[in-house]
Amino acid sequence: MRCGAPADGGHGTEAAQVDVLTPRDVPLGGPRAMTVRRTLPQRARSLIGAWCFADHYGPDDIAATGGMDVAPHPHTGLQTVSWLFSGEIEHRDSMGSHAFVRPGELNLMTGGHGISHSEVSTPRTTVLHGVQLWVALPEGHRHADRDFQHYVPEPVRIDGAEVRVFLGSLAGDESPVRTFTPLLGAEIVVEPRATIRLALDPAFEHGLLVDHGNVRMAGALLAPAELGFVHAGVDALTLTNESDDPARTVLLGGTPFEEEIVMWWNFIGRSHEDIVRAREEWQNSSDRFGTVQGYAGDRLPAPALPNATITPRRNPSRR
Repeated sequence: MRCGAPADGGHGTEAAQVDVLTPRDVPLGGPRAMTVRRTLPQRARSLIGAWCFADHYGPDDIAATGGMDVAPHPHTGLQTVSWLFSGEIEHRDSMGSHAFVRPGELNLMTGGHGISHSEVSTPRTTVLHGVQLWVALPEGHRHADRDFQHYVPEPVRIDGAEVRVFLGSLAGDESPVRTFTPLLGAEIVVEPRATIRLALDPAFEHGLLVDHGNVRMAGALLAPAELGFVHAGVDALTLTNESDDPARTVLLGGTPFEEEIVMWWNFIGRSHEDIVRAREEWQNSSDRFGTVQGYAGDRLPAPALPNATITPRRNPSRR
């Protein structure tokens, strides 16, 4: 992580000090792993609002990499958010949902008490490119029923950019998709050399993930795959595309999530014991996670637990 300079003449209750989070490469998907760039969680920041996980992948040439093939696997205590820039992914889950993730279309799955699903890039895919995000469920809803929502946001034109709001509200548009805490999720494509100014909810903290281009966010320059974070209290944000091509970004936001969470593998709980119980029930084929129909192969076994107590995560205290 590095800190960016505060914006000149900052807006809101304080200047927009930007923390720049750099990604790390992580293999995803068991024995047929593909490599993703992960910016959340990390030591410097565990959550942005209730956003607790951000993987960014591609553009991957499927002929060279083999694409995505993630066998049936479980989730607890979270919602998964799939958003593609190119390619197509076939989704199957233990609710019986069978859907396709396509560019510009949101697929949101709720795995509160327990759900399982598979994700496979389709034969029609030549280049796979997108983000996979998780949202932590608050205590009162972390055992919510399984659910699946699909939404195609209309692009909104503003001066210098095109915006697709898939969660929450921004630029005069609002998503109807249900969440359990106030959230924002939007793809923003900024025109070459353009500067835009976005009105924000000052109750939210925000993170901007850059997919393509070099983007100056409130004075801090973000390179591709970096994520710029600003604390709550800022009511407007200036973005400048310093590239000669369109710059694509994903803006995430939400009210600060004050609960401690325990994250391990595909589970979110509140204690080490929560994780141990969920792993045991997955390994024993408990009804808690149901069964995914239609996937050609075995489900993904859980890895061994660490030889230590899994400790809770929360964001570091603000300096």
